[in-house]
Amino acid sequence: MKLFCEQKDLASALNIVNKAISPNNTLPVLNNILLKTEGKKLHLSATNLELAISLAINADVRNEGAVTVPARLLVNYVSLLKNEKLEVNLTEGLTLNIKAPESETKMKGINADEFPLIPKMENPKTISIPCGKLSTAIARTVFAASLNPGKPVLSGVCFIVDKDEFKIVATDSYRLAEQKLQLKEKADFNVQSIVPARTISELGKILAKEEDKNVEIEFSPSQILFKINSIELTSRLIEGTFPAYEKIFPKTNKTKIEVSSADLSQTVKRVSLFARENNNNIKLAATNDGKLLINTEETKVGEERAYLDITISGENNKIALNSQYLLDVLAFLDTEKVCLELNDKLSPAVIKPCKEEDYVYIIMPLKI
Repeated sequence: MKLFCEQKDLASALNIVNKAISPNNTLPVLNNILLKTEGKKLHLSATNLELAISLAINADVRNEGAVTVPARLLVNYVSLLKNEKLEVNLTEGLTLNIKAPESETKMKGINADEFPLIPKMENPKTISIPCGKLSTAIARTVFAASLNPGKPVLSGVCFIVDKDEFKIVATDSYRLAEQKLQLKEKADFNVQSIVPARTISELGKILAKEEDKNVEIEFSPSQILFKINSIELTSRLIEGTFPAYEKIFPKTNKTKIEVSSADLSQTVKRVSLFARENNNNIKLAATNDGKLLINTEETKVGEERAYLDITISGENNKIALNSQYLLDVLAFLDTEKVCLELNDKLSPAVIKPCKEEDYVYIIMPLKI
């Protein structure tokens, strides 16, 4: 294998595929990135057997070949080179040489034949979504997935395709986030796939840099594939049935509150400093005089009572919530105002961006 390529192209590609490397791999080759030349392209791949990322960059290929090289060493080394043309060649003994105008290095590799094959999708069902929209939807939902490995179904993000609607849902049973997206082309199939949250998090990082492009999503019974230009991210799906979550959506609300997102976030952050010893339990009380009281019970470090100006319709109401769950959603809602909908102290609180119907976030109440 021998090729010439630009340092910036190689560094960018390595940073993307490196997202599939896990720190606790048992097979040495899973700590490596596969480099393979075909035609006028250098193909790079990495996998942890759950998630695989592949892409290709343009290169001046003189001889074809393949090798795997330790990811951490390769990524760090190339990132420290100047943006110049690099000569990359494979010598006997699986040693990769990288020559720059002012340096030359040798890295020991592992035979490419030991690298796991990335399964191909068979008869996939496909939709297309703008990267920017999917990136925003992921940011607004993935944080609500469970971190408990004992609940595998809840540790994923559910993708639901139904005609011209695409829903992304995550829940840990204490809170739930749902984002709806409209498909430009109506799908001729229905599908529900649970994707590991880590896959979705890494996908979100890639999409954020490709916002002006489209992503093709291919569904199969056991896998999902995301294509953005030459980037391909493949993931296994989580087996099981996602909860029938729509049953917990409140059908009505007794109180609707409009409040500044920034003011609510700042106030909750302040009050939550005193709630850490009380399982992040904060109390919200809305009254018809246009005020929202946010406070916590007295703890060893003290207490605080804070008031916010609100627009309220309906009854006076109060509820106790986990402050961190509230802060999590406020961090990703880029709207000036949010709406809080309350029924009673035992019913879930609903948080939505005002004047936006495609997103909903639900928090289960705590005891008052």
